[in-house]
Amino acid sequence: MCGPMILSMTAEYALRAMAEIAARGPDDPVRAKDLSETAGVPPSYLSKILRRLAAAGLLTSEKGHGGGFRLSRPASRITFGEVLRAVDVDLSDGGCVFGWGACDAQLPCLLHPAWAELKASLSAWATRSTLAHATSGAAAVKHFRRALRQAAQRPAR
Repeated sequence: MCGPMILSMTAEYALRAMAEIAARGPDDPVRAKDLSETAGVPPSYLSKILRRLAAAGLLTSEKGHGGGFRLSRPASRITFGEVLRAVDVDLSDGGCVFGWGACDAQLPCLLHPAWAELKASLSAWATRSTLAHATSGAAAVKHFRRALRQAAQRPAR
């Protein structure tokens, strides 16, 4: 992990899965089993997340030999915000870091100003960042090649 978790584990797993699918490109569907290994998501948990992403219209799936999951549209047209909303993350909710429900400027908790700033930044990031951002650059290519090598080294089942 790159740092402390700000998003739920479900949200983090959904972003990982979508980035892995995007990295493979539109002509290379990925099987859930392979995705579980490369994204580091438990298979049963991943299955539920993939169903939610497909129900939200972000993924398509094909059964049978040569089947798997693909993005429903180009990676540049799927924002992180869409992925997060598909797994019920609402970055615009008024939730309070102290658990007071919805706090605001009129009835703030002690952390309200700082927390509101963080949530606004996270929301802006999720709105402007797409899966194409996750799969561009040398780091993404290096990660993808490493994941493919690791998958190839695993014994067949």
